[in-house]
Amino acid sequence: MTLEEACAADAADPLRACRDRFALPEGVIYLDGNSLGALPAATPARQADLVERQWRDRLIRGWNEGWIEAPRRVGAKIAPLIGAAPHEVIAADSTSANLFKLIVAVLQAGERRTVLSEAGNFPTDLHVAEGAVRCVPGARLEIVTRESIAASIGADTALVVLTHVHYKTAQRYDMKSITAAALAAGAMILWDLSHSAGAVAVDLNSADADLAVGCGYKYLNGGPGAPAWLFVAERHQDRLANPLSGWMGHAQPFAFTDAYEPAPGIDRWLCGTPPVLALSALEAGLATFDGVSMPALEAKGARLFDLFAARAAAPGLECVTPADPAARGSHISFRHPHAWPINNALIEAGVIGDFRAPDILRFGLTPLYTGYEDVWRATEILGEVLATERWRESRFAERSRVT
Repeated sequence: MTLEEACAADAADPLRACRDRFALPEGVIYLDGNSLGALPAATPARQADLVERQWRDRLIRGWNEGWIEAPRRVGAKIAPLIGAAPHEVIAADSTSANLFKLIVAVLQAGERRTVLSEAGNFPTDLHVAEGAVRCVPGARLEIVTRESIAASIGADTALVVLTHVHYKTAQRYDMKSITAAALAAGAMILWDLSHSAGAVAVDLNSADADLAVGCGYKYLNGGPGAPAWLFVAERHQDRLANPLSGWMGHAQPFAFTDAYEPAPGIDRWLCGTPPVLALSALEAGLATFDGVSMPALEAKGARLFDLFAARAAAPGLECVTPADPAARGSHISFRHPHAWPINNALIEAGVIGDFRAPDILRFGLTPLYTGYEDVWRATEILGEVLATERWRESRFAERSRVT
């Protein structure tokens, strides 16, 4: 594809108007929406209204004017992006906290004691699982290779915890087949959709999934540290109990009783007071998906990937993301022994991707605002940085705290 053809593809793109829903900085090609979504254009005014009118003028009255319903309202807006019913999703806490709640809940609900996950899963998933099994007598965490997950689901497996789209390689599990394998063995499954929701078409209910979690700050554009969310299939909502039994998960939180009585349905997965400012920003991020078909979004992401992969051939640059679009998410990753300084050189040149230790260059292809011209120009700059070896300049080797 030539530059002219890339510009023509943008002009013909049915999702092109969605780019105007974002405040993108001039002179920057942003390819890190898989780590932090871009700022929606509507967010600043929405936040200003919440602070300057709702908080300043309405004060505590705001809780009865929409604030208290925010977790359910925001969860219902996430639901169609992941193939769930509105009453099966709630926005709350962080991904790590939600993982802990659900893992412990499953272990406490039955006699099985093994939680199964894959080696190389996103670290917080494994770290939280380690902590969760320590809270339940006799529980254990079993970590196996990706290829042996299905064969490792056994008679003692209570829960399988997997990330749908791998954070480094973008490898995507076949959700239906893995879920079916877990259910056939009498186990439950928990999908981490942090790199899936808002990027690829997901249908939790069609796959008969039990549980899911995800963050709000990547493809959902909720802002840095945005609230996370969790999904509990309706069939499990009265059986599983939230181990973090905070007052907002109580059936009558303002009755102020000593004894805990879990709320019915998805509300029981709340814990503390909802972060209203953060939920408001996440709600603005979700509005960027209005009128957008998830299959169409995924299809555009696949075309952006193909363009990037075709133009990014260079010595030492190894693509580690599957070529099959059904087997990957919406980022493209490359292995290179000098990935860290290369990424820094690209950022200085106006192409913001990211690095994952020890040797991965990762570029998010966010279909709502990433265009074909963006990819064409980014790969042109990548080729130039590699050809000139500009990345060898000493300043690019300096490590920062966040990588």
